[in-house]
Amino acid sequence: MATSAHMFLRPNHRSKDGKEHTYWSLVETVRTPDGPRQRMLCYLGELNASAHARWLKTIDVFNTDGESRQLKLFPSDVKTPEDDPTIAKVLIGRVRLERVREFGGCYLGLDLWKCLELDRFFESALDDEPADVAWSSVAAILAINRLCAPGSELAIEQRWFPSTALDDLLQVDAGQINDSRLYRCLDRILPLKTELEQHLKQRYGELFQAEFDVLLYDLTSSYVEGEAERNPMMKRGYSRDGRPDSKQVVIALIVNTDGFPLSYETFDGNRADVTTIETVLRMVERKYGRARRVWIFDRGIISEDNLKAIRRRGGQYLVGTPRSKLKEFERELLEGDWHQIRPEVEVQRVGIPNGAETYILCRSTARKDKEQAIRNRFSGRIEKALAGLEKRVATAHLKDRDTIQRKIGGIQARYSQVADLYRIDLLDNDGVLKLQWKLIPDTDLIESICEENSRDVPHMVGK
Repeated sequence: MATSAHMFLRPNHRSKDGKEHTYWSLVETVRTPDGPRQRMLCYLGELNASAHARWLKTIDVFNTDGESRQLKLFPSDVKTPEDDPTIAKVLIGRVRLERVREFGGCYLGLDLWKCLELDRFFESALDDEPADVAWSSVAAILAINRLCAPGSELAIEQRWFPSTALDDLLQVDAGQINDSRLYRCLDRILPLKTELEQHLKQRYGELFQAEFDVLLYDLTSSYVEGEAERNPMMKRGYSRDGRPDSKQVVIALIVNTDGFPLSYETFDGNRADVTTIETVLRMVERKYGRARRVWIFDRGIISEDNLKAIRRRGGQYLVGTPRSKLKEFERELLEGDWHQIRPEVEVQRVGIPNGAETYILCRSTARKDKEQAIRNRFSGRIEKALAGLEKRVATAHLKDRDTIQRKIGGIQARYSQVADLYRIDLLDNDGVLKLQWKLIPDTDLIESICEENSRDVPHMVGK
């Protein structure tokens, strides 16, 4: 599919030492709020007079059949020898670019594909039977698209692939790539999941000396529109996309400390996070054997049974624990030996006597400032609401005790993030109601420390 742009060569004339010089640049016309303007794309330099020698250099010119010959290009207004058949006159005013295609990103993606030896892997796994387009080439197109401009299979067919130089790099005509062929290639890749993951781990490790002793594990979900009646995994569950009305699938991902995806697993959409650990541990052992790995989880995934399962396999773990655990570390929070590991992060190691775990307390001043700002915003809102209710009670616009109590409960529910920081009293003085409220001054020292220092969240390290 050919495309054209509003580009042309612009001459710039200049007198120097009594001689006229013409310099050329390639420009394009662009629209701006002040009207059309010309933007220079590249500077070509002087192309006349003594610089004619540079024009005499031959270039390869290709026709639509791929045949090439060498020609010498001259502007149409420059006098040239009439008996030289290799000279071609260029109509400067009609020069334009056609079929502009992306090359750099695709070339890099294909080179990475080959460095990871994925070309050999898929040629061996997929190209065992004749096909109009080698399935290994289709797999390369899918992967390079995800690297350069992730999109749907239909977008690859209609927009992305025709705008790239992959047809030349892979020797695949644009007309041979359609969404049906792309989908069928995905179907062929799926059974190779385990072999592909093992190949990538091996090759990536060789190239970058990657280590896989420390693994990070987390889950996400992906929802679909419609009922998905033919897919039993699609079910309604806890939606991280805020779409509890839609069916979804849960996706578990395991990466190393470099962010390299070691493996993934899919679960039913209503699968609870905490129930996935045992399955994933068995899956990793099956693929990569038993090893003394260190697992890192967030607090929503962990249960005591899961920690026992990791210890049974000789593994270690670093997990986030509930903030309620802070009450066990009152002395350390106030008097402990904090170590600064980053400009805004301090940590403290707390050992448990005769215990299997060690706790690492962390606090972040940046997160503290963020949560303090959030708290101040909600505090301002609840105080404004309480002041308004107080005025209505004082002016006798509200006289019924039950109604006032319901109003107080509504305000507390609306601003539940900070409601427990305020003491609210409804006084009755000889039948005259009065509303009083105030900020509670540090009634619970540990909870106050949690709020003020924020993220003083203990992380449990299991041996």
